Amino acid sequence: MPEFSALTAEIRAFRDARDWLQFHAPKEMAVAICAEAGELLQHFVWQTPEQSARRVSERRDAIADEIADVAILLFELADNLGLDLAGVMRAKLRRNEARYPVEKARGSNAKHNELGES
Repeated sequence: MPEFSALTAEIRAFRDARDWLQFHAPKEMAVAICAEAGELLQHFVWQTPEQSARRVSERRDAIADEIADVAILLFELADNLGLDLAGVMRAKLRRNEARYPVEKARGSNAKHNELGES
């Protein structure tokens, strides 16, 4: 995907201009992704579905910033590891299609190994 490549290049340029690669070892990136995902989660903790929907409306920009933080770190981690993010995402979708066939998974929140069980 050209957009993924261009965005990854922008993220890399931002990082390199600040000489931050030295701080971005895989473990550090994974920790940062979890921390940013936690900040995203803070918007919804202890919220009912109705409250969550209202919060999305009221705090849309702040929530978008947290989503962006997670995505930026994820794009960079994939790049640092030499992974084609679009490619690994597509491969995972194909595996999930096999694990969650529509006829068994539609409308169900069961784990793949529990599909078909009552």
